[in-house]
This record gives sequence, C-alpha cells and structure tokens, in this order.
Amino acid sequence: MAELQTKEEAAPVPTPAPVEPPLAEAPPANVVEKKEAAAPVPPAAEDTKALVVVENEKTPDPIKKKATGGSLDRDIALAEIDKEKRAQKQLSTVAAWENSKKAALEAQLRKIEEQLEKKKAEYGEKMKNKIAMLHKQAEEKRAIVEAKKGEEILKAEEIAAKHRATGTIPKKLFGCF
Repeated sequence: MAELQTKEEAAPVPTPAPVEPPLAEAPPANVVEKKEAAAPVPPAAEDTKALVVVENEKTPDPIKKKATGGSLDRDIALAEIDKEKRAQKQLSTVAAWENSKKAALEAQLRKIEEQLEKKKAEYGEKMKNKIAMLHKQAEEKRAIVEAKKGEEILKAEEIAAKHRATGTIPKKLFGCF
C-alpha cells in the first residue's frame, strides 16, 4: 500500500468523477470510498500518453550471512578470522624479509661505493703524480735544449772571434743561420 501511495504521489493521475447509479439503491458513501482507495481507477483514454516515473526501489543488497546464532556460524567466523591473521602474519613475514634483504643490499652498495671512492682517490693521486713527473721531464728537456742552444751560441762566438783575430773567412756557413 505504501508503494502505491508513493507512486500515486510521484505521478498524480486524474480520476474521473464517480458515476452515480440511477435511482437504485446507492451503497453507503463509506463503501464507495473504500473501493476507490483500494483499487486505483484506470486512466482515461486521453491520459494513456502521460509518462509515469517508476522508481526502482530494489537495489542489490550485499550478501549477508544468516545469523542463526548457532555455534556453527561462530566457528566459521572464527576460522575466517584465523585465516586472515595467518595471511597477515605471512605478509608481515614477507615484508620483514624484503626489508632485511634491502638493507643488506644497500649496505653492500654503500661498501662498494666507498671502495670505488677510495680507488678513485688513489687513481686520481696516481694521475697527479704522473702529471708531475711529465712536467718534471718536460722541464728537464727544456733545460737540455736551452743548454745546447747556449753551447751552440758560445761555439759560434768563439769561431767568429777566431776568424776576426786571424782575418780569415769561414769556409762553410753555420747550419743555424
């Protein structure tokens, strides 16, 4: 009955005026009202095109377990709780294992990085030493070249002085000039 009232309220349908029977006995007024309230009057031919909004009040309910209150339901619930606890314990065990392995690998990575930094510093020092040795060798070679140049200049000056003193002209030209 409540559904009928809500549907009628949602889409009011005009009701035709009740037809009174000819002078025959008319039923009491309260009987006619009860019939109208109990059975809705079909709409007239003009009103058949009217749209009626029907709300679907049936929604799928989540699956509910029957609560019989028996020990069987309680045992089932306890068994499910135990399963969940075991699963959570296994998950936490896996998470702890993963964390310990991660920590071990990160420690190993830090150790390797430290070793690499140490090797890098050692190789850097070796390269600096090699560069210093190259610089030293280059300085020595420069000094040798400068010394040879100085010797050649002295030799040329001696020969020039000798020729000036004797008044002779050199037979061959110097290779450096």
